[in-house]
Amino acid sequence: MVGTADAAEPTEAVDVCVVGAGGAGLYAALTAAREGARVVLVSATPLAQTSSYWAQGGLAAALGSDDTPDLHRHDTEAAGRGAVRRTVATVLAREAPRAVHELQELGVVFDHDERGELALGLEGGHGRRRVAHAGGSATGRRVVRQLSAAVVEEPGIKVLEGARVAALWTTREEGRCVGVVCEDGRIIGARATLLATGGAAALWSRTTNPPGSLGIGLLLAHAAGAALADLEFVQFHPTAIIGVPGREGFLVTEAIRGEGALLLDAGGERFVQELAPRDEVARAIVAKLRSQETTHVDLDMRHIDPALFPNVVSALRDHGLDPVTQLLPVAPACHYVMGGIVADLDGDTTVPGLYAVGEAACTGLHGANRLASNSLSECFVMGRRAGLAGLDEPVLPGQLPPAPAPSAIMAPSRETRTALWELAGVEREGEGLERLRADPHPLARMVAACARHREESRGAHLRTDFPALAPALDGMHTVVRGDDPPQLERWP
Repeated sequence: MVGTADAAEPTEAVDVCVVGAGGAGLYAALTAAREGARVVLVSATPLAQTSSYWAQGGLAAALGSDDTPDLHRHDTEAAGRGAVRRTVATVLAREAPRAVHELQELGVVFDHDERGELALGLEGGHGRRRVAHAGGSATGRRVVRQLSAAVVEEPGIKVLEGARVAALWTTREEGRCVGVVCEDGRIIGARATLLATGGAAALWSRTTNPPGSLGIGLLLAHAAGAALADLEFVQFHPTAIIGVPGREGFLVTEAIRGEGALLLDAGGERFVQELAPRDEVARAIVAKLRSQETTHVDLDMRHIDPALFPNVVSALRDHGLDPVTQLLPVAPACHYVMGGIVADLDGDTTVPGLYAVGEAACTGLHGANRLASNSLSECFVMGRRAGLAGLDEPVLPGQLPPAPAPSAIMAPSRETRTALWELAGVEREGEGLERLRADPHPLARMVAACARHREESRGAHLRTDFPALAPALDGMHTVVRGDDPPQLERWP
């Protein structure tokens, strides 16, 4: 991934280069630009077509009269199974309400109840109703669309649509990131480079994610010397449609279970507490599939008002499945990678000048199992913090080293995606992970190495050969640096 280009001069030089136009990237770019920064936003897709656009969940924030940030933090830590970094969970819970209010000021219209109060949903792992939605399960679409419009109107932001970053540009002596190189050879110099490239859940063959969620930002950061962490913690959403052509992997939002939808086995019986944290529900479904030798369980939302979730009902009806009259066939699918680029409270990584936010980052917020709807809140809370922190970086040095030549990021083969699903799925064991460590794809190998190194079961990481949680590993994170084997580290 690293070569030498003839030109050291950037095509353009800015204060902040944001890579990725999902919720985190858009918000970070807006935050920096409104402080007077010159910003370039690099987006591989047209605006409003990123992974955040498809998010059905909402924003978790302590907005109810019976709720507090401390209760939100507590639920985050409980869901994360002893691997949540308390300082980050505290910041998220404290600042999430402000993020909701700031989005409202930008024109996002959240759902309200008949009294005109903000309608707050209940999702798995939450002890209070604290999830704000826009358009029912169309929250990602509504928020990203509004933020995209604000970005286009912001004079301090230049948007490069259809552009792909192929390498990070770093100095030799300090290893400081001074910008990016795009596939077309364009060189962008920047005081701060912010990766908001999304996650890696589309590496697994059965997934709720769009095809582009391949961990590209993680690979770029790793090649530039940044540390990655917790790649073994991969969340599998319990209720993804299975066996319906055109809707395979379609996520049926957890908010529907929050309104009373039930999970039923082959005999029509409930078998799990529907609003338990996602790792518990996913494991219960997998156990039921095995014991009853079937491919799916049923989600019963026939008694739920379809007007609450219009886009889910419409999408399913378009493919011949009516959730008002029929049971929905569901099974777990890969949904969210809790691990990513090691980052602090401001998104700062182990490479000077390089920041990471959103699903590309690993701050320790989600621990071993992300609390439902914390991810969108994280995008805006951490996106804002990183957008401001990047402005404190020094100006670009007068003498810049040669920029690396653009190099294509390796795409996963069908065999790699199948191997990840079969060997690093809801359940995994040492022998299979050892085989996966020989996979041609570098990120698949790192996932396998991290999962092989953590010899316990914790949250979304279930080792059938180490089924118990190891209390000695509370607060420990699996960190990958360069080509060295993973190391377990305790973060302060």
